Amino acid sequence: MTLTLRKHLAVALGVVTLLAAEAATAVAQPAGPSPAERLRQDTEAIHALGVSGVQARVIAPDGRQSVATSGTADLNTGRPVPADGYFRMASTSKTMVATVVLQLEAEGTLSLDDTVDHWLPGVVPGDDAPRITLRQLLQHRSGIHDDLPGYTTPEEYYQQRHDVYSPEQLVARAMAQAPDSRPGWEYSNTGYILLDMIIQKATGHPAHQEIEDRILRPLGLDGTRWMGTSPALPQPHAQAYQLFGPGSEVDVTDQIPVDYENLSWVTTTQDENDFFRALLTGRLLPARQLAEMKRTLPVSEDLQKLWPGGRYGLGLVERPLKCGGTYWSHEGGDGGYITLNGVTDDGRRSAVVSMSEARGDSEEHILEQENAASALIDHALCAGSPNTP
Repeated sequence: MTLTLRKHLAVALGVVTLLAAEAATAVAQPAGPSPAERLRQDTEAIHALGVSGVQARVIAPDGRQSVATSGTADLNTGRPVPADGYFRMASTSKTMVATVVLQLEAEGTLSLDDTVDHWLPGVVPGDDAPRITLRQLLQHRSGIHDDLPGYTTPEEYYQQRHDVYSPEQLVARAMAQAPDSRPGWEYSNTGYILLDMIIQKATGHPAHQEIEDRILRPLGLDGTRWMGTSPALPQPHAQAYQLFGPGSEVDVTDQIPVDYENLSWVTTTQDENDFFRALLTGRLLPARQLAEMKRTLPVSEDLQKLWPGGRYGLGLVERPLKCGGTYWSHEGGDGGYITLNGVTDDGRRSAVVSMSEARGDSEEHILEQENAASALIDHALCAGSPNTP
């Protein structure tokens, strides 16, 4: 997601295709739509808001999958949304970064109580710098200012879309500002840029290589790729659109993510489901590190508007389910692609919805899109519960 979620979002027409459905059984079904039908309805509801393309995938505890798409992948040609299309992962990659840091802690390479200054001497100036820990970076409690470059108009998009910044340049930009003075939790992309730099210092390898070696290859996630400074995505994919205001809708697919180390990952709904299921079932972290990841604090007041009741652990978000209990996730939004995901606490049921248009021209549109996507995740994870909404 990154807080660029507030700047990204958009509109269009499209067609709806149900690509897969849960198998029927001889047992009588309860009143209301089946999980597959509900998924189709929920993707339609997101598209009806004006989002050009939607793809969603749900995996049930028995491994059965439901997949639905809605809208179009290209407003010029009207081609359908691919069910296995690539999209930019954006801030969902923070969960992968956090996983690598926790693996390194389990191996004794570093400690969550290590300071940033221990690993990156002098990079973070100020009196408080020696006290900022890796745990605080992971949980957005460092107070480090966030100041990533970004575009808010079509003109700025065309001017900036191929600009390239090194991690060091982005950190220096943030450090030129005073630390955030508000106490408590405050989302900071800069903190995760510092974590990437610490991973490289601790291992001798770039963070993206450690993610590939430690997460993607062991899990066989062949659909997740680090694109570096390439402005393109692999095929197939839906074009990404952004609504800047009435009559100002722009195809923003062609761009280099500002924080390319973190935000240039592309993935699929299949891979994102598989990653979160593996994480929550303990395939990536020892029990102690997974428990640390799941120790949460309430998110800031502004993010409570998007994630009501949301709490943040170490690179992992906890959100309440309407049918009771909670689920784990980390959404991502950048360059027109907005993706929400969720997995139950036992890791057995998961869902991902990716939208290829960002309606970020008003708070009302942002909340509409966020709420509709959150409802899809909630319905998918509550399927089969006696308290299903």
